[in-house]
Amino acid sequence: MKVAFATLGCRVNQYESEAMVEKFIREGYEVAEFHDFSDVYVINTCTVTNMGDKKSRQMIGRARRLNEKAIIAVVGCYAQIAPGEVASIEGVDVVLGSRNKGDIVYWVNRSREEAKQVVEVSDVLKNKVFEDLNISEYQDRTRAFVKIQDGCNRFCSYCLIPYARGAVCSKAPEKIIAEVHELAQNGFKEILLSGIHIASFGLDLEDGWNLVRILEEVDKVQGIERIRIGSIDPTFFTEGVIEKIMSFKKLCPHFHLSLQSGCDQTLKRMNRRYTAQEYKAVVESLRLNIKGASITTDVIVGFPGETQEEFNETYAFLKDLELSKMHIFKYSPRKGTKAAQIKEQIDGNIKEERSHKLITLNNMLEEKHINTFRGKCMNVLYEQKFKNNEDEYEGYTDNYIKVVGKCSENIVGEFHMTKLIEPMGDYIIGQVQDLE
Repeated sequence: MKVAFATLGCRVNQYESEAMVEKFIREGYEVAEFHDFSDVYVINTCTVTNMGDKKSRQMIGRARRLNEKAIIAVVGCYAQIAPGEVASIEGVDVVLGSRNKGDIVYWVNRSREEAKQVVEVSDVLKNKVFEDLNISEYQDRTRAFVKIQDGCNRFCSYCLIPYARGAVCSKAPEKIIAEVHELAQNGFKEILLSGIHIASFGLDLEDGWNLVRILEEVDKVQGIERIRIGSIDPTFFTEGVIEKIMSFKKLCPHFHLSLQSGCDQTLKRMNRRYTAQEYKAVVESLRLNIKGASITTDVIVGFPGETQEEFNETYAFLKDLELSKMHIFKYSPRKGTKAAQIKEQIDGNIKEERSHKLITLNNMLEEKHINTFRGKCMNVLYEQKFKNNEDEYEGYTDNYIKVVGKCSENIVGEFHMTKLIEPMGDYIIGQVQDLE
């Protein structure tokens, strides 16, 4: 029997798909590419935007065309939010919510044996138990994701994630530490701690566990040389937190601080819990106290009620702050959220215009940021060949600058001191120094 996966959305979904793949392998399944003939197709869905839902439906249709007799399992956030809608799509055999993925093989086999549709979607708002989806076997990877937390209690006015993922729940600290040790034993040099709202790690735990404490413990694991953290709420970085993380030897100086808007009025309508100036203060403190700190962010344009003046304020704020990279998103109304009910929805052409303006600004700032490192030697972890070229490899510095280095040897999975030579858009050409 063959199983194929399509994964949409965030890093947490990627992690969970890999864990589900391992469950199928243990049951004797062979893993196929999604575009090939398979006996089972699993679509791990995302519902952050309407486009995520649309892509999920497209993948379902593609699977059905590839093998009309296959078992099609739709799991994750879209299935959680709209189980009836998903179940009604032609060809769908199994529908599992965002915290029902652990039993996927059982439900797939049961659907096949009984020749009937299975819908298992629990109420995540009442489920506060962390679902352990662990990965024990790793192949051809240099950086590993470790999911430490699920759920979100923030309820931003534009976001469905609390309804799709449920309340905050944290992975047991001893399990996290054991997983990191196992990764080190498997030869991994870098790990990324991820979650839906990782700043909330430990809220549901006793004995004083929080993200700083788990970082402190992971920092002690021998064999791991770099630790990254995923997208994080800027309010996490209090003065005390920054002072503490300065002592960590392995924490990478790259922080993805979600902003969404540089205008206080917009932030208030979004139900974000900080002001633009408070965000700026965090950025300045990180830059002051952590050498080479790179700050990236997300920005939403065209949020309901966003006037031209509010957008101009956001633009000026971002131009002044000069972040390393910005991911720009046009607001997409999600049924069931407060923002979707706001009358002052923004015209699509205006969203497009504002998005284009910020993307242009981002390209300029990103190039400027990369240029500041021209001529410097930095340690790069090379992850894979660059565009399958024979002697070019791509990797990242600790502050997440993408580097393409030439080398006659295979350097995948290795650290090498590299001189950064020539910026090329979103990456920089490097010259490996320690193999000459």
